[in-house]
Amino acid sequence: MQDNCKYIGKYVSQIYRKGSSFISKGLNELGIGSGQVMFLLELYRQDGRSQEELCDVLNIDKGTTARAIKKLEEEKFLTRVKDETDKRAYKVYLTQKSKDLKFDVISVMMQWEDNITSKLTEEEAENMVMMLKKICT
Repeated sequence: MQDNCKYIGKYVSQIYRKGSSFISKGLNELGIGSGQVMFLLELYRQDGRSQEELCDVLNIDKGTTARAIKKLEEEKFLTRVKDETDKRAYKVYLTQKSKDLKFDVISVMMQWEDNITSKLTEEEAENMVMMLKKICT
């Protein structure tokens, strides 16, 4: 049997580990965990989303989403408010604390993107994003 495996998983794993380390360093001083930052980023794009919507857009299960939101709420980055149209659901809103840190959070994420695309041409970086989106859908 011929070994045609290109070890894509190995490279994805390396990117994940390097990214977690890089992002954690920048976010830890802000009091934000690397597993929570994606929720903040989505709320920076559109505040007042439901937990369900955050699950869907981030492709993260309900339990993980609930834990991340709970942690962010405990740290005063978010507030949860019962949805007026669906009393079983909650809308999630940024607090002033998280709004004040928006530039810092986005800066850390931009530094990471610059780091991983530094050896790529602009076209290669655009192609990489296109391919990653395709893989993730």
